[in-house]
Amino acid sequence: MLPRHMQRLGRDWVAHWDSPQRFCWNSRISNSIRWADHYSWAPYLSTADFTVNWGPPHFFGPWRPPHFFGPWRPPHFFGPWRPPQYWNWQPDNFTHNSSFHLSNPNMKSEGDEPSSKRRRHSGQNDVCSPNEEISSSNQNEALCLSTPPKNEKENTANTRGLIKRHWEYFCHHSKTMKILEDKQIDQNNTEDKGKFDFTVMSYNILSQNLLEDNFHLYKHCRQPVLMWGYRFPNILREIKQLDADVLCLQEVQEDHFGMEIKPSLEYLGYHCEYKMRTGRKPDGCAICFKISKFNLISSNPVEFFRHDIPLLDRDNVGLVLLLQPRFHCKATAAVCIANTHLLYNPRRGDIKLTQLAMLLAEIASVAHQKDGRFCPIIICGDFNSVPGSPLYSFIKEGKLNYEGLPIGKVSGQEQFPRGQRILTIPIWPPSLGISQSCVYEVQQQRQEENTGGEKKEAKLEHTEEIIIAAEKFPSKLQHHFRLSSVYSHYLPESGIPEVTTCHSRSAVTVDYIFYSAAKDDSAAQPGAEDTFDGGLKLLGRLSLLTEQDLWTVNGLPNDHNSSDHLSLLAQFRLIEE
Repeated sequence: MLPRHMQRLGRDWVAHWDSPQRFCWNSRISNSIRWADHYSWAPYLSTADFTVNWGPPHFFGPWRPPHFFGPWRPPHFFGPWRPPQYWNWQPDNFTHNSSFHLSNPNMKSEGDEPSSKRRRHSGQNDVCSPNEEISSSNQNEALCLSTPPKNEKENTANTRGLIKRHWEYFCHHSKTMKILEDKQIDQNNTEDKGKFDFTVMSYNILSQNLLEDNFHLYKHCRQPVLMWGYRFPNILREIKQLDADVLCLQEVQEDHFGMEIKPSLEYLGYHCEYKMRTGRKPDGCAICFKISKFNLISSNPVEFFRHDIPLLDRDNVGLVLLLQPRFHCKATAAVCIANTHLLYNPRRGDIKLTQLAMLLAEIASVAHQKDGRFCPIIICGDFNSVPGSPLYSFIKEGKLNYEGLPIGKVSGQEQFPRGQRILTIPIWPPSLGISQSCVYEVQQQRQEENTGGEKKEAKLEHTEEIIIAAEKFPSKLQHHFRLSSVYSHYLPESGIPEVTTCHSRSAVTVDYIFYSAAKDDSAAQPGAEDTFDGGLKLLGRLSLLTEQDLWTVNGLPNDHNSSDHLSLLAQFRLIEE
């Protein structure tokens, strides 16, 4: 007969195995719980709403239902605690996780990639082998998407799944690109010489809520790698390794942001700004920057939903920050950082273009300087559009004639789009208050009123040309940002497409970092007129991968890469005039 306090303990254990579960500490051992491999303290999570209460194994050992494993006994009767095999997760990846979410039991526990993809990508082996990982330096390990497991014998499969991404930097004097085998970029380019260099990451981290609503996209994944308690330490480890000065994150779930992501990033020295999607959508966009590098001038959220405009009935958002560099710059220097996640629906190109125009209008308002020019601009995000599509071309070229353009071809997501409805002219109604030049009409009027002398006359002449062009060609959109893409989207040697997202349905590029290039930036593409106060020079970028590369590690997410998107990372130099 067990002691009375042990009987009470047994009654406290409750298990329901028919739906996704969350496991948390039953006893209030501490008010905070520490994640693996980082030094931030995530808040204690209440177990009130969860169906399974789990006691810490090093105190009591695991509870096991009698009809599965026999009667419960204290752990010292039968040796060290081990997790049930059907959970299929490695405790080496956790240290007192605040919570972890078990995937839907109806999914295949060993869900391999689709057979067609296995056949198509068999024979590819561009991953870091265990021996290579052991012999590599710490700098080389930083180039992998996550650190190798600490216990190689117990995690052979995990180590085998690492993919190495190289740092590519541009030699601007020779207009060539080189691959660097460590994390440092062009040792001669340092801030000691009065230059301000900084790095920017764009990363769709895959909201857990959206993952669970779209399990069909992750049939190739094993259940444990889809748990938030497994995924978050991997995501945080990657952020720590790449150590970007500015983070632009998409699909950031609100509760995870407040309880885990924000506290963790603040401990690492970041200031975080967040905008949740409107309606009942529990995720949003975040921009986080190191307070040692920047001061916040302004934070400007953008809501794309408008209750009075039927076209804009979707809950996507954007976020625009104006940051002031802390060192080696004049007092008026600033950089505008924008982050967004446009609508996914491939058949609603009209909504995508309108959302983009709203974001560009806000950027024009925030980045506008007193002399009429714009400060340097960086736009990150998941644009749900592929390279070469009309929407992508509009961002880079600064103009788009959409007359006769089918609505389903705007984003290029579908090779044979269903429904060939043509975009209306104009796309959005005048009540939106945004011109065909993607600026707020009120702002344009104020600029004209506040400009004097010869500049005013030149400005009026230029404005009249725009108005005449808009009246004559009402189907033409334009913006005046000279934007280039950090990535070229194809491997230079083979021409094979790079991808930024990969799951059971597709592997394509939809994530981008666009920037306003300086005049002498050899990595930039030709753009619109020069209206910038200085600009940005692209120094380097973290290489992307091909679809074949990703299927060698069973696509995304996998044991080490815990989103269905790859992170994008670039280093810039601020050029002042």
